[in-house]
Amino acid sequence: MPRLVSYVSLTPMSLVSANKKRDLIKELFKVGAHFGYSRSRRHPSATPFIFGFKNRTAVIDLEKAEAQLETAKAFVASIAASGKKVLLVGTKPEARAPLTSVAEDLAMPYVAGRWLGGTLTNFSQMKKRMERLAELKADKEKGGFARFTKREQSRLAKEMSDLERYFGTLTSLKEMPGVMVVIDSREEEIAVSEAKKLGVPVVSLSGTDCNLNLVTYPVVGNDAQVASIKFFLEEIGEAYKFGIIQASAPTNHDEHKSN
Repeated sequence: MPRLVSYVSLTPMSLVSANKKRDLIKELFKVGAHFGYSRSRRHPSATPFIFGFKNRTAVIDLEKAEAQLETAKAFVASIAASGKKVLLVGTKPEARAPLTSVAEDLAMPYVAGRWLGGTLTNFSQMKKRMERLAELKADKEKGGFARFTKREQSRLAKEMSDLERYFGTLTSLKEMPGVMVVIDSREEEIAVSEAKKLGVPVVSLSGTDCNLNLVTYPVVGNDAQVASIKFFLEEIGEAYKFGIIQASAPTNHDEHKSN
């Protein structure tokens, strides 16, 4: 594996400079990250990140998108180094498969189906539902359902199925996440609003129709095509992995002590 730049110790602008050989802008262009929405759908907050318009469609400034992505990656790496979890949210059809893949690779909680209002703002109640799911699953695995009648077994199976659908991907979330990573902050406005109320930072791949003022670390890019979404998520995933590696690496002080 090639040596990665330290996301934790470098500033965002030095990250851009250090990764110049990789030509991230070219990679962003290749996945179509420069395609925005029509002029009529443009949100004023996205204007500074639009290079121009072609056939009434916004063309995103990829130099600015690159800088935003590096800043977001640096922050996510610092969250990983601190030992906190990242919560990934992407419920639109184009986001579900790539988001599920990255979340499961990181063993992180995620929402790729419907976002339930109160997932964060009513977290204590959500935790109880997740605990109930874990209890039912453990009971079934031990054969505990056999003590019930067929009708009761059917009821419990349905309860477990419903809980699994809504909370199965969130069971590893034991406390507030260190960051929420979102695909399309406009689509996920309820999730973003809950995070904002609780002071949870939000990293988002946001199209030109999104209100960037609601996002802590926006990356303006194509949030409607699978290739662009996949690229963004994989970049965030690699940054998170690197943050973990960085946190576990011995410091110079530790090395001197062992010598």
